[in-house]
Amino acid sequence: MELRQLGRSGLWVPALSFGTGTFGGSNEFFKKWGQTDVEEATRLVDICLEAGVNFFDTANTYSEGNSEIILGKALAGRRDKAIVSTKATFPMGEGPNNRGSSRRHLLKACEDSLTRLGTDSIDLYFMHGFDAHTPVEETLRALDDLITAGKIRYIGCSNFSGWHLMKSLAVSEKYGLARYVAYQGNYSLVGRDYEWELMPLGLDQGVGLMVWSPLGWGRLTGRIRRGQPLPEGRIKSGGAEGGPLVEEEYLFTVVDALDEVAAETGKTVPQVALNWLLQRPTVANIVVGARNEEQLRQNLGAVGWNLTPEQVAKLDTASHRQPAYPYWHQMGFDTINPKPVAW
Repeated sequence: MELRQLGRSGLWVPALSFGTGTFGGSNEFFKKWGQTDVEEATRLVDICLEAGVNFFDTANTYSEGNSEIILGKALAGRRDKAIVSTKATFPMGEGPNNRGSSRRHLLKACEDSLTRLGTDSIDLYFMHGFDAHTPVEETLRALDDLITAGKIRYIGCSNFSGWHLMKSLAVSEKYGLARYVAYQGNYSLVGRDYEWELMPLGLDQGVGLMVWSPLGWGRLTGRIRRGQPLPEGRIKSGGAEGGPLVEEEYLFTVVDALDEVAAETGKTVPQVALNWLLQRPTVANIVVGARNEEQLRQNLGAVGWNLTPEQVAKLDTASHRQPAYPYWHQMGFDTINPKPVAW
């Protein structure tokens, strides 16, 4: 398994990590993602570790904490072999102090996650979203204190706007606090908005990307094709709820290109889609999910080979969308403001 440095940190991680949003399924929303129990989770963790994928990603809100509990049990007796990331910020109970990134909430959320995971430290702790009601200084000071206490090792953020992340990095520098080394963001062949601002920021500031939903909320599994009825599965059952809308013609144009490249390479459509991401700037890790062993093994086949420049260009062209302002305007001044990838 290829190893990559996570942003401007000393932590090396495998190119793929295993996302555990499918563990538990303890409410209606997460049932549509998956309902993996401890026995099946343990089997999936076994496969990951055998393949060199020792990085496991979860969040306190996944199945109301049950994802963390199941992951902790699946890693029992071998926690030292794993890198574990989890997240806080989103609501974990009623009342204004059971959500957000305040000192009060983060200290409790971290302790609760440690208990559910059955561990004494979290390798990478993400702010799951930006809390505009809490001063950035308060959030970062609380996280820095948790690092000093040995309860977390590194910090990251997810779903922040570019200015949210840049302000946070500036505050860390100003006060000598721990800085975000990773950004966990949505990025795929049918969702390339990350490239407009967050990718240049990541390159400039040394923030590594962990990609979530790399298959476009299940749209790039190879099961959705032009002129065919929607197959049974996550999308049909409503598992794409909360995700961005994708125009059908645009989706099918991308899938057609993926089919062509898959035929050329002898790989599957999702393997091609994941490999395209692995060649993008700032990408340190891709979070892959799986409901079962077959899906997991297929995702693991995305590494160990590379698309050709011509195949990358074909996929770039098929997935191109005009950026929002001011990014479309900047395209005309590439000589003074070059872009890390072609828009």
